[in-house]
Amino acid sequence: MGELASRDQLRMSFVRWVLFTVPLLVFLGFLSGRVAGSSAGNRWFEALVRPAAMPPGWAFGAAWTVLYILMGIALAMILNARRARFRGPAIALFVLQFIANLAWSPLFFAAHQVVVSFVLILLIFALAVATTFAFGRVRAAAAWLMVPYLAWLCFASILNWQVHSLNPNAETLVPARPHTQIEL
Repeated sequence: MGELASRDQLRMSFVRWVLFTVPLLVFLGFLSGRVAGSSAGNRWFEALVRPAAMPPGWAFGAAWTVLYILMGIALAMILNARRARFRGPAIALFVLQFIANLAWSPLFFAAHQVVVSFVLILLIFALAVATTFAFGRVRAAAAWLMVPYLAWLCFASILNWQVHSLNPNAETLVPARPHTQIEL
């Protein structure tokens, strides 16, 4: 009963975490974008003057899929490090930055809040940096898996700011989605 887990048992535990975290993060990321209307056909986004460095639409889906997979693997490494000293704070920081990440698409694409979404992406970046350092205290490989995400956040921040600069009236360009109010 007091035996240590074998290498195979530890490996299978990690694989189970990966099979949980990766699909969860990819699904939640997809759901956030879908709910926000970030796909083709968003009239507001199509009406914006876009920066020259803006990648084609398909590149965002591909990039975010890869980033969510890497983040899911990194999170699985931390979740699997059961007795690691800084595991709890690392998980808490990850959850916090991920919730902020999921809020960005609805804020930008649905609410058309370009400036507020820029402030949010800076907050996401700060939280992601803190998460990366916290991950590094638990598992160095998990921290390295977060580096592409940090690079993408830098690029996305620049794009967000350029959208604001090129479209100072972006919030009023096309009306935001109508809200349905139900009174009882």
